[in-house]
Amino acid sequence: MLDKIYYKLFLVMAALAISLGAETLQEYSAEARFQLDVHVPDAALAALLPPGWTPNIAAQGPAKDANLRVIFIDRMTINGPDGKPLGKGSNQLVYLAAPVKDPSGANVQLIIGGLTADPADAPGPFGNYLLATAHSVQRSTTGKTTGPIIDSQDWSFTAASGEHLQLRITFEKGVGNKGNPTDVKFYSAKNPAFYQISRQEQVLDILKNATTNPPDRVKEFTFKGGGGSYSKLFDGTEKWLSWDNIIWLNRSVFLP
Repeated sequence: MLDKIYYKLFLVMAALAISLGAETLQEYSAEARFQLDVHVPDAALAALLPPGWTPNIAAQGPAKDANLRVIFIDRMTINGPDGKPLGKGSNQLVYLAAPVKDPSGANVQLIIGGLTADPADAPGPFGNYLLATAHSVQRSTTGKTTGPIIDSQDWSFTAASGEHLQLRITFEKGVGNKGNPTDVKFYSAKNPAFYQISRQEQVLDILKNATTNPPDRVKEFTFKGGGGSYSKLFDGTEKWLSWDNIIWLNRSVFLP
């Protein structure tokens, strides 16, 4: 009887080892992010999706109507599987992630482009990052004896070919909610057979939202985007839906 129990336990552990062995750790990172949910022209987005891939637009909740996310990222630390700094050990970038359904109907994220400050990160893991030949990032917090804490963020990325994504925002800092760790698959629009698994947890502070209507803590907001291959996405008709301050995000990146 005991031998059967040990044998079953061996089979379970073997299956678990095979499952874990199917993923290869690439890196760890600690990041601060600002995410904008937006609805861009449907035809412009469709032109950037691989055949058989379709938008997955939420009908309710904080992401309602969003077909694209503009995510500004300060990768404060980047470490390899051995714990040592990877490459320069940090980077700043912005990428465009579309919530989509793959040809099988699964809900995933599709990276359709990005601008990165690190030359070694272009074209990057998804094959479609452009090098930002001009970029700047400023993030600051102002607190006083009385009154709210005010955060200001300025992000600017411009490629030599004209693509640019720029954000300026000032807001009253709030209390964020920590989510449970999740696994998210990010696919490449250029090579849809490729994807990364991002195992991540974060603290999210939603500053303003068109659907859930939390207290509006955005004091100033300016976005400029377009140029080159992004010109049809940001043609002035885009609708901003959610302003999300991701105070911190820790993640491990795996390849299947």
